Amino acid sequence: MSSAVPAGAGEPTVTASVVVCVYTEKRWFDIVGAVRSVAAQDVRPVETIVVVDHNDALLARADKEFGPDGVRVLPNRHTRGLSGARNTAVAEATGEVVVFLDDDAAARPGWLRALLAPYADPSVIGVGGIAHPKWPDGRPRTLPGSAPADPDATGELDWVVGCTYTGQPTEQAEMRNLMGCNMSLRAEVFKKVGGFAEDMGRIGKNPLGCEETELCIRARQAYTREGGQPKIIFEPAAAVDHRVSDDRVHWRYLLRRGWAEGLSKAAVSRAVGTGDSLSAESSYTMKILPAGVVREVRERNPVSAAAIVACFGVTAAGYLRGRLPGATSEVRMPVADGAHGTTAPRTGA
Repeated sequence: MSSAVPAGAGEPTVTASVVVCVYTEKRWFDIVGAVRSVAAQDVRPVETIVVVDHNDALLARADKEFGPDGVRVLPNRHTRGLSGARNTAVAEATGEVVVFLDDDAAARPGWLRALLAPYADPSVIGVGGIAHPKWPDGRPRTLPGSAPADPDATGELDWVVGCTYTGQPTEQAEMRNLMGCNMSLRAEVFKKVGGFAEDMGRIGKNPLGCEETELCIRARQAYTREGGQPKIIFEPAAAVDHRVSDDRVHWRYLLRRGWAEGLSKAAVSRAVGTGDSLSAESSYTMKILPAGVVREVRERNPVSAAAIVACFGVTAAGYLRGRLPGATSEVRMPVADGAHGTTAPRTGA
């Protein structure tokens, strides 16, 4: 996969606010790297916003480090967690596009230019890029891939660590939803449909997620109901390196993350309907995963083959558990109230 800026990508036609949400000082050096990688881009955002998730010590440290450079450092004014932090940023952002970069990801050169280029098409409402895993010590057997020696190669289970995985496009293409660590949406999307569902998404190390999946589906449904033809674009030239911590390469995290993904997908299904929430999974589960198992068996990597099977099994089990009556609480869906980025809760279907 190439990280070169697409041919013909000139000056962006939209302005951008770049958001980095943070929650712990344990990631301090990652946070500094993320913010510095934004500052090093050849296209400058109108602002960089760092939102600190209910951590006063980190808030003071971040303001001291980044404030002199013009970075806006804000406390999370919403519910604790990633979704609340993102909604805080959305309410404050002034750019026509709101860009989200994870606190443990670093943007490669040309990232922002490539991410903004597709917005020249007015029907594009969101653009996401590729995330390459930055392993602590090479690709682990629990997260196999067809080219383990290639640091930019994908694996079937790389979504477990928040990275682009085998089965996703290898060139610019439309997709159902964006990946949270490297994504952008037009600010008007939040005005139209509200922000991220704060009952979804990570809180600290809790591996629940799918809040960006739900938002993308909700946005697409809203634009389509109004007769639009909204596009969400995957642009692999917009590349970031996403650090994978030591604790995320072991069996325990793999199974815990798979279970949480299943529960999260069940919550999305309740909110936006089963058809849309699982539309991208059929080819992945019927073709990509079996091919990965066969490859690992042929290469005599039983641990890697077992990891694929086990992760699929526990994810499916989590989904089925989440679909049982009363298994999970109702997701309160944000709705736009006419003000930029503000939301009001209602009970999801």
